[in-house]
Amino acid sequence: MKVSIFITCLSDAIYPRVGEAMSRILARQGVKLHFPEVQTCCGQPAFNSGYWDEARASARTLLEAFDDSDFVVSPSGSCTGMIHHYYPSLFKDDPVMLKKAREFSEKVYEFSQFLVNVLGVTDIGAHFPHKVTYHPSCHGTRLLGIKEEPRQLLANVKGMEFVDLPFAEDCCGFGGTFAVKMSEISGAMVEEKVQHVVETEAEVLVGMDMGCLMNIGGRLRYEGKQVRVMHLAELLYEGVKQKV
Repeated sequence: MKVSIFITCLSDAIYPRVGEAMSRILARQGVKLHFPEVQTCCGQPAFNSGYWDEARASARTLLEAFDDSDFVVSPSGSCTGMIHHYYPSLFKDDPVMLKKAREFSEKVYEFSQFLVNVLGVTDIGAHFPHKVTYHPSCHGTRLLGIKEEPRQLLANVKGMEFVDLPFAEDCCGFGGTFAVKMSEISGAMVEEKVQHVVETEAEVLVGMDMGCLMNIGGRLRYEGKQVRVMHLAELLYEGVKQKV
């Protein structure tokens, strides 16, 4: 099967190590990832701001980039959720593109979904001797129904102490353009989220979406809190390297 990586804007521009970790983990499972260089933004910022023509242009580029891929894997539940739930809306008046959008959405998976539900892998043999808590991002949880997959992967990490995050499913306040348009409300939300993270006394906060982790991590640094923020792929890959 031909599996391609959809890297997403944040991972490509700010957190390339997340894409590297994801690629190396999948390589250990025998998956060779392809990287179509013409891929671009999924169009979510434009879509959420009402610029549907611009979002449609981005979506067309993405559909073409991954046209011959059997599976597409992404480190972001937010971008994956955009494709699954809103691409059909973008092309509702174009039967040909609507068909392509629906076919595309069926082969796009968030990282933990692909590992657990497609490859059937819940234990990659990682060892990570730290106290960890987990923030489930809104789009991954609500749009894609990702709930047990990350927890299954974390449950099989040896040496790790896992502690539940209070009010875990409360939004961190990022929401992309929401954090810009409603900055005061966003700031209050992430302040509350950080309070709950600190309550756990965890050394590491892990999540599935770099937008949320960037927001929470920024607030943690602002408050001088020594909590490491990691994408699940980073934690698993570091756990594999530590074991070796």
